[in-house]
Amino acid sequence: MKKGRLLFVLVTCLLLVAGAALAQEDVHKSPSCAYCGMDRAKFAHSRMFVTYDDGSTFGACSIHCLAIDLAVHIDKTPATIQVGDYASKKLIDAEQAFWVIGGKQPGVMSREAKWAFADKQAAERFVAEHGGRLATFDEAMKAAYESMYADTSMIRERRKMKRMQGQAVPKPHAMPK
Repeated sequence: MKKGRLLFVLVTCLLLVAGAALAQEDVHKSPSCAYCGMDRAKFAHSRMFVTYDDGSTFGACSIHCLAIDLAVHIDKTPATIQVGDYASKKLIDAEQAFWVIGGKQPGVMSREAKWAFADKQAAERFVAEHGGRLATFDEAMKAAYESMYADTSMIRERRKMKRMQGQAVPKPHAMPK
């Protein structure tokens, strides 16, 4: 009986490790965001990953940078769009996620936060604790596009201040094709 339990625990641990490795496979493909240079593993709770219908992929640190990529590649059709669940950091379907816009938590690359949750109750708990409002993926994308100019100006000013203070600023890499 004890061998059976030990084997069960061992197999469960191996499956969890393998699942975590697969969950982060997108980070291995795109370790940093091409537009802003941010570390996608560090921002696993806000990262986005799109697979286009031509088979190409793009990994972003946030919905802000995903919006940039979708606008730049207007002739490419997304086959799937995934987002990091705020709580578990696992990739989930962005269109099926329960989104929260706004609240007290600072956003990633945006003044107004946009977070995704796999579970509606988790999103509702977040709103109760931090504020914001429940939204759909389309509403979150619309908010990302509507705030693009102000957010880009804010990012530019923050980076300028960091450079003036001698702090390192993430460097974007070549624009994805």
